[in-house]
Amino acid sequence: MKSFRLEIVTPDGQFYSGDAEYLSLRTISGEVGIMAGHTDYLNALGMGEARVTINGETRRAACIGGMVSVADGRVTVVATTFEWADMIDLERAKNAEQRAREALGAANADKAEQKLNEARLKRALVRQSVAK
Repeated sequence: MKSFRLEIVTPDGQFYSGDAEYLSLRTISGEVGIMAGHTDYLNALGMGEARVTINGETRRAACIGGMVSVADGRVTVVATTFEWADMIDLERAKNAEQRAREALGAANADKAEQKLNEARLKRALVRQSVAK
C-alpha cells in the first residue's frame, strides 16, 4: 500500500512525524479516511477514535479537537489531544468521567458550565473506549 507523509501536532509539540498508509478520524462532519493520493482537504476535528496504519500495523488513538488538512499529498493533524491507546491512563479517565458526571448533577451550574462538563464527560468516555 502506498504511503503519505503524516504530521501530528498537539499543544505539547510534535506527536508523530513519518509515513503512514492510512488515517481515519472523526471530524465535525463525520468519519473521514485518508490514503495516499487523497484530494486536498481541510476540516475541524471532533472527538473520537483515530486509527493510523504505519508499516502495515494499525494503531488506535483518542483524538479530540483541532484540525486536519491534506495538501500536496501531506497530511497534518493539529489536535488538542492525541493519545495512543497504550498511553491512556484508564483509571485517570474513569476518575475524569466520575467527576464530570458529578458536576453535571450539580444544581447550581449555569449553561456554560453544563456544556463544559458535557465535553469533559465525552472526552473521558472517548479515552476509555480507545484504551480498552
